[in-house]
Amino acid sequence: MYAYINGKLVFKNPAYVVIDAGGVGYHINISLNTFSALGEGEHCKLHTWLHVKEDAHTLYGFADEGERRLFLHLISISGIGPNTARMMLSSITPAEIQTAIVNGNVSLIQRIKGIGPKSAQRIILELQDKLRKEGPDTLMRVTADKTVKDEALSALVMLGFARNVAEKVLEQELTKNNGELSVEQLIKFALKSL
Repeated sequence: MYAYINGKLVFKNPAYVVIDAGGVGYHINISLNTFSALGEGEHCKLHTWLHVKEDAHTLYGFADEGERRLFLHLISISGIGPNTARMMLSSITPAEIQTAIVNGNVSLIQRIKGIGPKSAQRIILELQDKLRKEGPDTLMRVTADKTVKDEALSALVMLGFARNVAEKVLEQELTKNNGELSVEQLIKFALKSL
């Protein structure tokens, strides 16, 4: 119903924010990932999702579209509600969640509070193909704060290369080029070497 809320950040804490948009204060639940992306008392825009229940309408807000998309994937799984998905996004970054799902890393997902072994396996089983099809571009948009090497490594792993082999090749390419490569250049050089 609401794609985003754009306004002045009036109140901020790790669990929720209040944004004044057009004279209305919107109480929006957020993850720790979104909390760390927001400044203090500034104009901000949060991508939102409205959860409608019989007794409440609850807004969830996200720093970027990639985080919201991952949240929607997570809540599509039986047994994962909005609060559990928010807990997952607060425990580890969206990029780490997406990489863990694509690589089938059950133990990393299981370490998140409230996620047991069966839930972790169900998340991977149901989302692995969907997230793999979205491709590395989605993951790169979500991981804007990572280093060039980390982004390139995530992309290569998403393409199906073994993590340890890809890491070695990336390290060699960075050393050859004195570390002065963009993500795209690094991936192209690495693909030629793999």
